Amino acid sequence: MKITNIRLDRLRLDLDPPFAAAWDPTPRRHFDATVVRVETDEGIVGVGSGDTMDGFAAHRDLFIGHDPRNIARHVRAIETINFHGGRCWPLEVALWDIIGQATGQPVATLFGNAQQRIRAYASSGELKPPAARVESALALREQGFRAMKIRIDRDRLDEGVATVAATREAVGDDFDIMVDLNQSWRMAGDVDPALDLTAVRRVIAQLDQLGVYWVEEPLPYPDRAGFKTLRAGTTTRIAAGEMLDSVRDVVSYLEEDILDVYQMDVVLAVGMSRARTLAELAQFKHRTFTPHTWTNGIGLLANLHVAAGVGGSGYLEYPYDPPGWTPERRDFMLRQPVPINDGYVEVPQAPGIGAQLDEEAISRWRLQ
Repeated sequence: MKITNIRLDRLRLDLDPPFAAAWDPTPRRHFDATVVRVETDEGIVGVGSGDTMDGFAAHRDLFIGHDPRNIARHVRAIETINFHGGRCWPLEVALWDIIGQATGQPVATLFGNAQQRIRAYASSGELKPPAARVESALALREQGFRAMKIRIDRDRLDEGVATVAATREAVGDDFDIMVDLNQSWRMAGDVDPALDLTAVRRVIAQLDQLGVYWVEEPLPYPDRAGFKTLRAGTTTRIAAGEMLDSVRDVVSYLEEDILDVYQMDVVLAVGMSRARTLAELAQFKHRTFTPHTWTNGIGLLANLHVAAGVGGSGYLEYPYDPPGWTPERRDFMLRQPVPINDGYVEVPQAPGIGAQLDEEAISRWRLQ
């Protein structure tokens, strides 16, 4: 089998009304996605998505004519591209999709088949006042969710803690609440200083009293000593790493035992093969791999297959915060959004990653 062509479709969905992401100071009026299709001489087409693949066109010839099943070679080639430009991990997703189709197996089966479904937590994206967030939490519980993530603005800490407190009172103790401080990395143009360690310790102490399941990305990635101090001073799990794109960095985090929960996104950070290895290393240390999934339905599926293949993930992030962020917006390039069944995300049993493209939507939203 040989790769004969690699196609990129750049898509832009108009958002009306705009989506006010908590981690982005500029409300999103568009949602961009790049869909990668890898074609083979045997008629199998693999699909990937999740990052922009900027600059990839100049490197297409590194893969044309090669066997898509030579995954170790392709991963190393992608890493050399990433060193000089944008992240190109959606290409690896498409290659694994081909391998799954060629073998007649879901990719999660090829990665170990440890879990057939993972409990989802609803990952909110907007900052909402206490009453509105309580309303959304109660609606999520009615829909079968048993966990959600609430984002706290570093400039509105008291309001954020009050929102968590009100939500906890409303949903009770049998509903897990995660909190994201969004301090480890920044969107372009966000140059405001991060909260210092003392402020973060104070917030985590308050959240600990509310039974928060984990606090996510509480400090910038370079502050390893600060992360260790936080873990030593609380019973609340510390989670981070969604954008740690250096395997060496993640390994050193594991060696120094910096985190409870490791969240590397397979399409934005380290790729599927490397994420599998790192997830297994985390398990050896009795730590958890629960990947970030905030891209689109294809990226969500890629992370699902790795997490379910390796196992040990108590939860999978499911980006969902209606009415601003819905599965229909998130997965607009798919025939059907990735569903939730009784609070779980189930591994598609179709060969590959199980992504079925909506060609009409792709044609409509393709950037010319």
